[in-house]
Amino acid sequence: MFLSALRQSRCAVGLTGAGVSTASGIPDFRGAGGLYSKISPRTFEIDFFLSNPGDYYKIALEHIHPLADKTPNPTHTMLARLEQENLLKALITQNIDGLHSKAGSKNVIEFHGNVVDFYCLECESPSSRSQVDSQIRSAGVPKCPRCGGLIRPGIVFFGDLIPFDALQKAREYSRQADVFVVLGSSLEVNPAASLALDAQRAGAKLVIINRGPTRLDPIADERYELDLTEFSNTVLSLLETKEKDRLIKDGL
Repeated sequence: MFLSALRQSRCAVGLTGAGVSTASGIPDFRGAGGLYSKISPRTFEIDFFLSNPGDYYKIALEHIHPLADKTPNPTHTMLARLEQENLLKALITQNIDGLHSKAGSKNVIEFHGNVVDFYCLECESPSSRSQVDSQIRSAGVPKCPRCGGLIRPGIVFFGDLIPFDALQKAREYSRQADVFVVLGSSLEVNPAASLALDAQRAGAKLVIINRGPTRLDPIADERYELDLTEFSNTVLSLLETKEKDRLIKDGL
C-alpha cells in the first residue's frame, strides 16, 4: 500500500525524525542511552552557546560534530532511491546529521540545520568543520579568520528561529503534498511536527511509519508499526524487483 500510494501521487513529501538515524549508530536525543543521557539539554540552547561558547564547543567536539561521520543506513538509502524514481518530491528532516544528503537525496530541507556548516556571527563568512575542530583543539573557541568574530554552528538551537528559507519551503511542500509520509518521528516537536497536520488539513494522505506511538496516530490514513530498517529493506527489494521486471520486459 505504501508504494502504491506514492505511485498514485503527484507530490509525495517526507518528514524524518531521529528514529531514521538510530540504525546508523545515532541514538535519539530523549531515549534510553540517547544524547541527553550524556549531555545536558541546555547544551542546545542558544543562550548557553552565546554565554559559554568554549563549553559548548568542548562538548560539541566529542558528542555533536562526530554525528557527521556516521554512515547512511537502509532508510536513508530507500528515501534517496524514492526521489531518484520520482516517487518523492521533497524530504524535510528534523535531523542535523546530514545523512540524507550523504545517501544521495537532493531535495532535502534541513529544518534544524546541520552539524557540517559553520559561519561567523559578525560577517557570516562560512567555515569548514575541519577548520572549526582545529581551532577548538588549539584555542578552545573558533574565531573567524576574516574578522575575528565568533563562529557558530549551522544547527538550530532552542531559542533560535527556524531559517526562513527552510520554513517557507517546508510549508509550501506540505500544502502541495497529496501524500505526506512521516518516518522515525513521534511528532512531538513543533513547528516541524505541525507540518504533517498542515498537510493533512490541505488534503494530503497521512502515512506514519514509526516504532512507537506518535501524536497524530489517531488521524493517520496509514500507520506502520515497524522497524524502519526492515521496512526500508522491503521497499528497496520491491523497487529492485520492479526494475528487473522492466528490464526483462524491454529485453535487456
